[in-house]
Amino acid sequence: MDMKIQKSSRHSKITGDFGEGLVLYLLSKYGFECANVDHTGIDIIAKNSVTNEVMGISVKSRSKNEGREGDYINIPNDQFVKIQTACDAFNCVPYFAIVSDEKNVVHIFIISMKHLLELFPKGNRVRAWTMSEKSLEKYAADKEIMSFAFEYKSVNWW
Repeated sequence: MDMKIQKSSRHSKITGDFGEGLVLYLLSKYGFECANVDHTGIDIIAKNSVTNEVMGISVKSRSKNEGREGDYINIPNDQFVKIQTACDAFNCVPYFAIVSDEKNVVHIFIISMKHLLELFPKGNRVRAWTMSEKSLEKYAADKEIMSFAFEYKSVNWW
């Protein structure tokens, strides 16, 4: 069943909460000790169960309109200062989690801030996390980018 997307007035806030919850769920499922935090710059603190690294994670979530699948996700440059400041305060390594809901698939990427800046070194006001098919293939081949993709379909809905 193909449904027309009509977002509620609070959809941006709900999308952000969903992204944070989804990242927390995945980290917890795979043995990371983690907590949702309400702090400028970071949304999650997690201890990596594989490397023992303590991660300060800023989650960036977007819900794409139909026809906008593959569009980039902007990360404002001031976010890099905010996450670094928070991670310095909590003695953790800065990471970004990028969550993109595109029609019938949700993409989740977890990447260190250091590597994100290596991939996207320039940007006047923002860094653009690209979501083209070519970019998705590049991310999948990059061992420093952890990623998940969930495909879903509406079976019976209004």
